[in-house]
Amino acid sequence: MDIDALVARITDEVMQELNRKGASVAPSYGSAPIAKEHKCCGGCGGHGGCGSVCTASTTGECSGKGSCTSLIPDKVQAVIDAGADRVTNGLGTITGRMVADMIDHTLLKADAKRDDILKLCEEARENRFASVCVNPAWVSTAADALRGCSVKVCTVIGFPLGATTSFAKANETRDAIANGADEIDMVINIGALKNHQDDLVENDIREVVRAAGGRIVKVIIEAAMLSDEEVVRACRLSRNAGVDFVKTSTGFGPGGATAHHVALMRQTVGRNIGVKASGGIRDFETAAEMIKAGATRIGASASIKIMKGGN
Repeated sequence: MDIDALVARITDEVMQELNRKGASVAPSYGSAPIAKEHKCCGGCGGHGGCGSVCTASTTGECSGKGSCTSLIPDKVQAVIDAGADRVTNGLGTITGRMVADMIDHTLLKADAKRDDILKLCEEARENRFASVCVNPAWVSTAADALRGCSVKVCTVIGFPLGATTSFAKANETRDAIANGADEIDMVINIGALKNHQDDLVENDIREVVRAAGGRIVKVIIEAAMLSDEEVVRACRLSRNAGVDFVKTSTGFGPGGATAHHVALMRQTVGRNIGVKASGGIRDFETAAEMIKAGATRIGASASIKIMKGGN
C-alpha cells in the first residue's frame, strides 16, 4: 500500500472514531466535508434562522464566526485526545495568518549583504513570521535587528553538505548561540546514513542537540538524496537524538520539499516532533499543500510572495 492510500485509510478511521465520540469532524485542509449533519455549535445564537442544524453542514460556512473551538471545548479535547496535531476554527481552511506563523523567512545566499539581512528582518517583523533563517556570520546582525520582537533567529550548522565533523558542528552551534541564535537547523552526515553508520549519524545529531542547550534543533535530512527507507531511518535517528523538528531539504541539494516526503516524515516522527518543509516553496498553494501533508514549519525565501497569495 502506498503512503497516500495508507494516510487516507488512517484518516477515515480516525474521523469515524471521532464522530462516534460525538465530535463533528470534516477532513482537513480543503477536502470535501463529510456528508453528515451536525448540531449547531451555538456560536450564531440561532441568528439567521439556522435552527438546530449547523449551517456549515449545508453551506460550508460557520455562523459561529470562527469561534467553534472556544464554544465546544469538550469536543475539541476529544479530538486532541484522539491524536490530532492541530485544531482550527475553520472547516479545513488554511489562512494567510496560519501560514505566516509557520514561516522561517530565509536568506542563505553566499552574496547576501548587511542591507539584505536587515530587510529580511524587517519583513519578518512586519509579517510576524516564526523566524528569520540566516547564515552563522549574520546571526548577531539579525539578533540585534529583532531584539524585543517575537521573531526568532535561526541559523544553519554543517551547511549545506553536512560533511563536517560532530566536533565542528557542536562548536559552530555554541558560537551561533553566543551570537544570539534561538534555533538551529543542522545538516546530517548524509554519506554516513547511506553507509548505514547509524550510530555515527545519531551521535552527530545528539552532539548538536547538547550544544544547543535546550534551544530548538531542526535536522535537515536532504530527502531528495534519500530513498524512502533512508528518510524513515534518518527521522528515527533524529527522534532518538532528541530533536524538535525534522526538515526536508537545504534548498541547495538536488530537490526541495515534496508532499510525499513531508507525509512520510510526519508518519515516522509522530505528533510530538515538528516537520519543516523547505526548498522550492514559492507560492501559497505549495505551502498549503505541505501543511496539508503534515508540515508545521515552512522554510522559504519567497515568503512575501507566499503571503500575497494567501490574501
